[in-house]
Amino acid sequence: MTRLFSIFLFTILLFSACEKGPTTVLIETEYGNMKAILYDETPQHRDNFIKLANEGFYDDLLFHRIIPGFMIQGGDPDSKGAAPNRPLGGGGPGYTIPAEFVDSKVHLRGALAAARTGQNNPEKRSSGSQFYIVQGQKFQDQQMQFFQQSKNLSPEQMQAYKEKGGRPDLDREYTVFGELIEGFDVLDKIAVVPTNKPTNRPVQDVKMKVRVVR
Repeated sequence: MTRLFSIFLFTILLFSACEKGPTTVLIETEYGNMKAILYDETPQHRDNFIKLANEGFYDDLLFHRIIPGFMIQGGDPDSKGAAPNRPLGGGGPGYTIPAEFVDSKVHLRGALAAARTGQNNPEKRSSGSQFYIVQGQKFQDQQMQFFQQSKNLSPEQMQAYKEKGGRPDLDREYTVFGELIEGFDVLDKIAVVPTNKPTNRPVQDVKMKVRVVR
């Protein structure tokens, strides 16, 4: 009887876990909201993002670097209340996160990925707070053949890149830890706001708030 109860309890817990699904976060902006799921396959990045969101870390930070056809980037704590034209992108929570490269998680349009410094960072550790969302672009067949070889893309990933677009050149260089499920129109609106060169900081601040909704 005890064994049967244990099996029953395990089944209930397993069903509850499946029913819950992946963690979902809402990124709120004046241009609208973007909803994203966080991958269980990248637990350190997932848990860190949840922790910072729940602490209100991202509230009123800026998308401080925007490049059309590439991505929108934010999460620098130095961007909160930053003076106009101040260069941003060097701030963080005081720690980095080990890379969590997963072959099945690539930089398709809407990918949520961790920024990092390229200087003295051979392990490609991620920023503790800065992230970007890929707007991306579509590439020609010849270009995709190059990426297929250099990034070891599967046929399914090749087809997804051709249909959706993205940035395959970033695969296994930066950790992808989630993806948009809603708000692609908002991503596109933000990606084309006027910016100052050479910093690519928007002329008018684009603020965010991030909260965990499931």
